[in-house]
Amino acid sequence: MCQLFLTLLGDTLPAAVGGSDVPGGARGPYGAVVTATSSPDARRLACVDIGSTWTKAALVDAGSGELLATRQAPTSSDVVPGVLAATEGWDAEVRACSSAGGGLRLAVVGYEQLISAEAGHRAALSAGARVVHVAAGRLDGDGLAALAAAAPDVVLLVGGTDGGDATVLRHNAGALASAAGRVPVVLAGNVQVREEVAAVLAAGGCPVTACDNVLPDIGELAPESARAGIRAVFLEHVIGGERLSADPRLQRWVRAVTPDAVLDGVVALAALRSGADVPGVLVLDVGGATTDVYCVPDLDPEQAALRREAVGVPAHRRTVEGDLGVHHSVGDLLAAARAEGLPPTGEDALALGEAAATVALRRHLRAEAAYGAGGASARGVGLVVLSGGVFRHADAGALDAVVSRLAADRGGAAGVLAGTRVVVDRRYVLAAAGLLAGTHPVATAELLQSLLT
Repeated sequence: MCQLFLTLLGDTLPAAVGGSDVPGGARGPYGAVVTATSSPDARRLACVDIGSTWTKAALVDAGSGELLATRQAPTSSDVVPGVLAATEGWDAEVRACSSAGGGLRLAVVGYEQLISAEAGHRAALSAGARVVHVAAGRLDGDGLAALAAAAPDVVLLVGGTDGGDATVLRHNAGALASAAGRVPVVLAGNVQVREEVAAVLAAGGCPVTACDNVLPDIGELAPESARAGIRAVFLEHVIGGERLSADPRLQRWVRAVTPDAVLDGVVALAALRSGADVPGVLVLDVGGATTDVYCVPDLDPEQAALRREAVGVPAHRRTVEGDLGVHHSVGDLLAAARAEGLPPTGEDALALGEAAATVALRRHLRAEAAYGAGGASARGVGLVVLSGGVFRHADAGALDAVVSRLAADRGGAAGVLAGTRVVVDRRYVLAAAGLLAGTHPVATAELLQSLLT
């Protein structure tokens, strides 16, 4: 049976939702003492995750990595009041990530389905986007209509290896440039025609961000440049627009879409465990609208050297299940659970979370199997992290039972959870760690230790 380790650090909530963060220590709902200093400290950072329902904040000492306090507040249609409520009185710089308003909606347009479009899809998932549409081949009138109906915030335009055939990439750039409604485009195809294609898009009025090719050669996936481009477009056009708030402070605060920040946190956690027998990490993050699975597997040298024939294997993987949520998409979740042959769950929140985690992990492992020998296996994951409110607020006994059932799931989860250490991210430190990782690596490592002790 898989042993469950809980990070019993408690949680400090604002008075509006049942708690306080008074100096000298406050008791969270699970009995742990949380301390919060009252004197200003320039090193303190407020790391904020703006969700569709709740805005979660963690006050961190950027020098030591000490988690000083946590708080959450409801997210409203204008997200700024939630940030202000969650960080009130902290006198700290705010760094935020956001998945409010559905997060980042992205469409992929590629050369053909099995190679370039698939490469673009994988790059988009690593960037924290929710992929709402994938098109392959030459865009025609019907294809443009389908793309518009998906209502993406950004289009990832890919196609061709470097120096390969560029005819479809050129055609699709022209189609996007002439279409009604200019959606920002991240261009990550054949670099030999990058300037030419970017000029076509710009001449048509499409905001364009030119990046390196996501598939520079057959079997070589290179998503990082496109990931950075997608993040830049998200900050400029989604956060910089007025969909979430017209308050200019939001643009200063937000650094990434939440799944992008969480993935950075997961990568940092895997690096922290590099000396473990099996350092790979898998995260199951169950939310109200989606369930995300993050995986940084540890591959043995033989596996790491293998490449899929057409599309390479990303080192850091993420899948998002837009129909698996315990609130906004609960009807779709129940249907998906029935389709997987799971027993009825009723309306209990933890049971719904278990169903979402089970189905999402099964789907993720099926996607991993498509990577062939380079995909993750049970040997490549030594730590599983459960995240999301349904797990965060559950008691230890109920969670033990959930983990036991997951570890016995012969539909796929047993191959990862059986005999594997499981922890719960009770204070959402993965997102906070991701926001710190680029500038405060020591503090990031210390913050992540709270998951492991």
